[in-house]
Amino acid sequence: MSTSGKLTLITGPSGVGKGTLVNQLLERHPKIWLSVSATTRSPRQGEQDGINYFFHSRAGFEALVAEGGFLEWAEFAGNCYGTPRRPVEQQMAGGRPVLLEIELEGARQVRRSFPDGFQIFLAPPSFEELERRIRGRGTDSEEAIERRLIRAQEELKAQHEFDAVVTNDDLESALQQVETLMELS
Repeated sequence: MSTSGKLTLITGPSGVGKGTLVNQLLERHPKIWLSVSATTRSPRQGEQDGINYFFHSRAGFEALVAEGGFLEWAEFAGNCYGTPRRPVEQQMAGGRPVLLEIELEGARQVRRSFPDGFQIFLAPPSFEELERRIRGRGTDSEEAIERRLIRAQEELKAQHEFDAVVTNDDLESALQQVETLMELS
């Protein structure tokens, strides 16, 4: 079975390693098209508009929501995040496998929009390891870290909602599991 035109979604708590895993997956499988999310948060050092995220003001983001311009959107840690609808639909229509890397609420919305999409939950080996990874980033205030940890506890309770759960203890092992689930290997 070909992955052409299929939608695969990866979610999991902040700090679980979604970005690292997705970057490795894209290096190994350049045919995959990764949706670029929109956000109202400020860019982190080195992030570029249109590459890492589409950065919007809250007013600009809300205007897109009102126009139906997002496949999904959610507010997380005081900022809005969303998946622009048009590019996803265009890539799928063109036969490319599409990958979404989004948060839990967005995954639930996509489940309603694309029930045939395959959803993967990326889990940490333990909550303690997740906290270590989040603190190790050095990019968030203590208040933001606490919000992320509280949210992570809720997200971890939702693992059963997903088509598959992959534990990101060893990156290579997790990557191979995702490749198998996406029918890439």
